[in-house]
Amino acid sequence: MKKKQLAILLSRLEGFENPKAELEQYRTPGSVASELLWLARSIGEVEGKVIADLGAGTGVLSIGACLLGARKIYAVEKDGDALRVLRKNLERTETLECVEIFEGDVSEFSVKVDTVVMNPPFGSQVKHADRPFLEKAFEVSGSVYSIHLAKPDVRRFIEKFAYEHNFRITHHLTVTFEIPAQFHFHRRRLERIPVDIYRFEKSPSGVGAI
Repeated sequence: MKKKQLAILLSRLEGFENPKAELEQYRTPGSVASELLWLARSIGEVEGKVIADLGAGTGVLSIGACLLGARKIYAVEKDGDALRVLRKNLERTETLECVEIFEGDVSEFSVKVDTVVMNPPFGSQVKHADRPFLEKAFEVSGSVYSIHLAKPDVRRFIEKFAYEHNFRITHHLTVTFEIPAQFHFHRRRLERIPVDIYRFEKSPSGVGAI
């Protein structure tokens, strides 16, 4: 499968039926998900690996990882409405056997995995909402892929947070994230915002580095 094919397939999955603003439930665009997963695949951290998708939502990253040959994916999600759509998407893409759903908060997940992939809340509605996701990701894996707003203050926070947790940033690319109007505070039919895709790696020296 080519990256463009993966992006198209993922973009056709069902999105949130009842998105919740407080959870910042924005569907991960197929183009963004494919960039993240293709990077992980190129480094050898998808095929045959056990992966956790923290805050899996409707399953875009989970399904993408499965289609790229992951051995098993834990889709960690606490919202029941999102899980109903996730299950529909798994059935539609015939990836049920590849994905195990973990219904609960990310803080409750404790399985050690080869790789973490995630699109955590940006922290626009609840400040620092992405921190529990990063903390859990750094706890359960030595290789983490995550999406965050491409803003100077966010970048400074990400670099500092990774360093403090003995992780280093090995890859960093900026892409466009499309958000259709779905909440009352949205003023445009479609917002295009820059986001950063990071790969974090446990520092071999035990000390964070950038």
